[in-house]
Amino acid sequence: MCHAIHTVLALALVLASAIVSPVYLLEFCQSADSHCHSHDNTATDAVKSRWNVNHSNLIQDLDQFRVSCKKLIEAFPIDEVDGNFVRAVKNCIFSQSTPTPLKGPLRLAAVSKDVIEGILDVDVSLTQSDEFLFYASGGRLLRGSVPLAHRYGGHQFGYWAGQLGDGRAHLLGQYTNKKGEVWELQLKGSGKTPYSRSGDGRAVIRSSVREFLCSEAMHSLGVPTSRAASLIVSDEPVLRDPFYNGKVKTERGAVVLRLAKSWFRIGSLEMLAHSGEIDLLRKLLNFVIDEHFPSINSDDPDKYLVFYSTVVNETAHLIAKWMSVGFAHGVCNTDNFSLLSITIDYGPFGFMESYNPNFVPNTSDDEGRYSVGAQADVGLFNLEKLLMALSPVLSEEQRKEAKIILKGYVEIYQLRIHQLFKAKLGLVGEEEDDGYLIGFLLKMMEDTQPDFTMTFRQLSEVSAEQLHSRNFTQMWALEDLSSHKLFSDWLSMYLLRLRRQENGDSDRQHRMKNVNPRYVLRNWMAESAIRKAERNDFSEVELLHHILSSPFVTQETAEEAGYAARPPLWAERLMVSCSS
Repeated sequence: MCHAIHTVLALALVLASAIVSPVYLLEFCQSADSHCHSHDNTATDAVKSRWNVNHSNLIQDLDQFRVSCKKLIEAFPIDEVDGNFVRAVKNCIFSQSTPTPLKGPLRLAAVSKDVIEGILDVDVSLTQSDEFLFYASGGRLLRGSVPLAHRYGGHQFGYWAGQLGDGRAHLLGQYTNKKGEVWELQLKGSGKTPYSRSGDGRAVIRSSVREFLCSEAMHSLGVPTSRAASLIVSDEPVLRDPFYNGKVKTERGAVVLRLAKSWFRIGSLEMLAHSGEIDLLRKLLNFVIDEHFPSINSDDPDKYLVFYSTVVNETAHLIAKWMSVGFAHGVCNTDNFSLLSITIDYGPFGFMESYNPNFVPNTSDDEGRYSVGAQADVGLFNLEKLLMALSPVLSEEQRKEAKIILKGYVEIYQLRIHQLFKAKLGLVGEEEDDGYLIGFLLKMMEDTQPDFTMTFRQLSEVSAEQLHSRNFTQMWALEDLSSHKLFSDWLSMYLLRLRRQENGDSDRQHRMKNVNPRYVLRNWMAESAIRKAERNDFSEVELLHHILSSPFVTQETAEEAGYAARPPLWAERLMVSCSS
């Protein structure tokens, strides 16, 4: 079945713009001023919450901020053994584990106002206080917090890895905000847990900067994701071998305060199934369904089957959205796949630059298992493992039904890719040759390897008249694409297709700009910010965070920084590994 996906989607596997939530800001922001935004009434709720928070309703004292672990602790048995020492853990979902405070002076490297005020109801000015530094780095516990480390397993690079778990993360508790949303707060890089194996429980600046920036950038692109509230860095020395070549270097510790509606993953269920803890497996499934799948009737005898069908559907949609922005996760193990179908656990990810379905962002992935073009196949593999984990609580008839559901994954994915790609090309309605038009373009892109992001963005920005005359002045990606010997043939087809649409060309450009970003977090951009951050200069982290919060809007500061220009030559030598 995996081969079938490769065959059918050989041309389209890595693209098609997610129907991202459009950000309606000024068409051209003249500065990095946070108030550079539109008054368009159709602005998304995300933008509204970012800038129009009523400060009188925000928490003005961190001592008033409270989380709760009560629901999780009452729902599940807790590890009977106490302490952060590494061990095999049985018959539980969580172990109690206290964060280890970062050593040395602490610095706030980055903060998301959208998360702090829009989700956590806290006045962002409080993030400048010493109290926030302690709370957000593990030095002090929030009121109500009983820190937990989650026990899970997983298939890593295709093989069962046994017990894994939160080896450097602590769940602080659940926070219910003023909108009634329940978010789980977690520290990453906060020290050892029972699941740390041979690790030190720390994260370093380079990986933490990448996680903070990409979590928030993906949200702004409209891709379901965990969120990042803050990034705290320290002077605590942390030893790492970045490329596993024996060259150990001293880096500095950092902690990200991140949020998700849930951190349960496919590996959460796999661990219990592999251990034969079926009653606990059923208990965890019931909890996840009751808390996060309100459309599923808890009394339905087929509820686990409906749950599985939902996860299959949403996983297909998530990976299609990844493809739509050229995002490669890098480590698509089952322990990194959320049961809520959101993007979690940012590691050696990468946004594809030159169009290449074989792009592998992770230098540790020698076989290219998690190349950008293989992600749909990997999603299928992971869903097969999820079905295996569910099998003990399914009847024989339900298992047969589940296999039929899984076979539908390919069709769901293909349909979503087609929809998203049509949006990227500004196509309205459905015509018989739309699939061919898309495939033709992707084959040319595979041959000429133009920049993925800018090819579609420049197609959004160029007028039909410019396309007809092939006037691509300063449109470097389209210049690269137009070098293909069949470009004129494709262009004629595309222009004819556009002419048959009722709305005008300006409408086409507007719609395309709302789904084709001008800026994504390219590795060289992150690396530039990381190098400065390691010298305690967080200006580029802040700049990137701001720019990437409005990725569909042309911004003068971003243009000056070259974020939409050809990547610098030194970017070709960049490597990212699992070491962090």
